[in-house]
Amino acid sequence: MNINPLKISVYFIITLLILLGLLFLSNANDSKKEGFQVFSYTLKYPTAQSFFSEENNSKETKKSIDSIVNNIESIVVDVGDVVVDIDTIPKDSKENFKPIIPDFSKIDTSKVRRISYPSNKQEFISNLKSQLTSENCRIIHYGDSQLEGDRISGYLRNRLQQLYGGSGLGFIPVVQTYQQISVDITPSENWERFASFDPIKKKFDHKKYGAFTSLARFTPDYATDKESLDSLSVSTATIKIKPSSKSYRLLKAYSYVTLHYGNLLTSVGVDVYSDGALIKKDSLIKDGKYHQLKLKFGTTPNDLNIVFKGKISPDVYGITLDGTSGIQLDNVAMRGSSGTIFASANSENFSAMYKTLDPKVLIFQYGGNTVPYLKDSLSVTNYARYLKNHINWVKRKTNNASVIFIGPSDMTTMENGEMKTYDLLPYLNIVLESTCHENNIAYWSMFDAMGGENSMQHWVDQKLAGSDYTHFTHSGTKVISELFFMALYMDLKSN
Repeated sequence: MNINPLKISVYFIITLLILLGLLFLSNANDSKKEGFQVFSYTLKYPTAQSFFSEENNSKETKKSIDSIVNNIESIVVDVGDVVVDIDTIPKDSKENFKPIIPDFSKIDTSKVRRISYPSNKQEFISNLKSQLTSENCRIIHYGDSQLEGDRISGYLRNRLQQLYGGSGLGFIPVVQTYQQISVDITPSENWERFASFDPIKKKFDHKKYGAFTSLARFTPDYATDKESLDSLSVSTATIKIKPSSKSYRLLKAYSYVTLHYGNLLTSVGVDVYSDGALIKKDSLIKDGKYHQLKLKFGTTPNDLNIVFKGKISPDVYGITLDGTSGIQLDNVAMRGSSGTIFASANSENFSAMYKTLDPKVLIFQYGGNTVPYLKDSLSVTNYARYLKNHINWVKRKTNNASVIFIGPSDMTTMENGEMKTYDLLPYLNIVLESTCHENNIAYWSMFDAMGGENSMQHWVDQKLAGSDYTHFTHSGTKVISELFFMALYMDLKSN
């Protein structure tokens, strides 16, 4: 068989020219369908515009994102960094506290996406600064799975505690559904978790899930009549708590361990052991209302064991590990949630817990779970309006707390063989920002902070985001957290 190299070369050249010519005949039927229409079907084929512009757009995006990330990498604080000596933490007040002031002298701050504010910007920032610098400032950071494992919250907490004082890591749920890097908590196997945002488990009719939107029990919710109680045996459950070896130093130091519970109508005893020694023996209050059991320590306990004994478990809303003063920041990660579950909670129960916690700042971080399901601009505005109602419901439970909303990150989907930003995500970002400002809520666009449209692909390529094109890696979490902290700090400093 004779093979003519020249004929083969000509054949390939002609084929390539035909394929190239088809680029100019292909039509963009809509943003997701480039190609040729054959009856009711579309034969996908790129247009000349998308084919030739793709590489240039990709290079510009990469250059922009590299500029954002490289600009701040030198100041990102790692877990292993020696940022403070625990022994120097004031035990009773912020009187002798020496703040660690961030040095941004080598940073091009013009590349940092700033927080946008309602029309009363200066008043908002002044009030926020007053709250953060007060003797005690509790911040509750609500969000979706981007917060799991204390991500973002842990970094921000450490930075703010360095700046304004405070120690401890705040709220931890009894039952962990994800790896918790900031503390080692081990519940006995008979604890079961129930969450108001869990789409699978049946919800409790009482709707009392507390301010942290979930609870844990070591027995089913049995009837409390005498006949039923007599038939039950006493159950024992434990919660063991140790400081984590992987956490920031300030987060490992706490003076108060507080158990938050409620919905208890029968006797439950509690024994608390520290390093094997019994330090407290008590009974929980059984009037059905929200209460807390607060333990104070001179130094952080190395090995704490809380033992419960009773026939019917209370609803345990979680445990908070706090310092004596300064910043306390709670991480409330709600996997799968879009932030639209708050107003369905029991108002009296939620309010009682908020009255005790007294949060001065609320941070909400939602939107990502809604993005894939948005169909048109109307669905965007409806979601923003619905979300606003839930945030305002929570806000009314506070004593004039400042509220900051962190918008969704860039999220991508496969489009014409490329990972592209969801069509309605940029519009959602705009609508959320506008809605927040109308309701006296500050807004930080994580989408723009990352680099904007189609930036997620480069974050994935640089190992800053995971292969799901949604969640940040450990390295990416530190970068995005520092970007938010910088934006916040620059506004507080200028006020």
